[in-house]
Amino acid sequence: MITTEQKLTIKDLKSAVKPIWCPGCGDYGVLNAVMKTIIGLQLDPSHVAMVSGIGCSGRFPAFVNAYGFHGVHGRALPFASGVKLANPDLTVFVLGGDGDAFSIGAGHLPHAARRNIDLTYIVMDNSIYGLTKGQPSATSPADVLQQSTVKYKGRRKGMTGMLNLAQTVSPVNPIAMALAYEASFVARGFSGAPKELHEILKTAVLHRGFSLVQVISPCTTFYDTYNYWRQLAQPLPADHDCTDRAAAFRLALELDKAYLGIFYQVERPSFEDQVAKLIAQPTDSFAPTAVASLLNRFRR
Repeated sequence: MITTEQKLTIKDLKSAVKPIWCPGCGDYGVLNAVMKTIIGLQLDPSHVAMVSGIGCSGRFPAFVNAYGFHGVHGRALPFASGVKLANPDLTVFVLGGDGDAFSIGAGHLPHAARRNIDLTYIVMDNSIYGLTKGQPSATSPADVLQQSTVKYKGRRKGMTGMLNLAQTVSPVNPIAMALAYEASFVARGFSGAPKELHEILKTAVLHRGFSLVQVISPCTTFYDTYNYWRQLAQPLPADHDCTDRAAAFRLALELDKAYLGIFYQVERPSFEDQVAKLIAQPTDSFAPTAVASLLNRFRR
């Protein structure tokens, strides 16, 4: 982590590009929390990288005065992994939505988690595809899927069968998924609780390894759930041991509550640390100079 010589302010972090999310979008709260985290930790913006995929969250890097990469749908984690491996000194934020992270990009999540790549993955979960006008996503409850299929009834062959199927579909559980994939840091925040979200993000960035932070970030245009989540949201129990994975699973599966806070955090070697160790300890079957040369090419 590299700090600036002069105190960083919010003015330094705002780019010339103005956010264009819908009024009231939860992503504004996430952007504010990320900026406050960078300021609170006094991270040098020239050593911060923002990587995103497609969707409303994909616009995120353009609004921050740091390095940014806007990739293709569902591929933010592979891109971010390459950025971090090429330059381990960077603090890398990965920004995604529930569609980008848990639908088309879901296959990348377990591998980033098990490798324990030092990334902070912030998933802005609104349980809807907002950018493409309100289709259900992987975290949408069954009633949203039913409404969507009713809307298109008669336009496509076989839609009646989909209506029946919609009654049986369950949303994915992002926290339980991340725990199953052995992510070393798993947390949930809420854009409607900015102070608590800021504290979670600070801890996630300081964590040496893969951090998954699901942020409930309602879409005020297509699926406004602010009041719903305010009723369900509550802090994790004060006596919760965040090193107890089984306890974290139990809390993640309590669907009548939306716990906020750090479900799980353990320390284990990051992927970059293990790669560095391999390079430093050559063997007869390993060519460390070739690997070091390759990495140096991408650090320039």
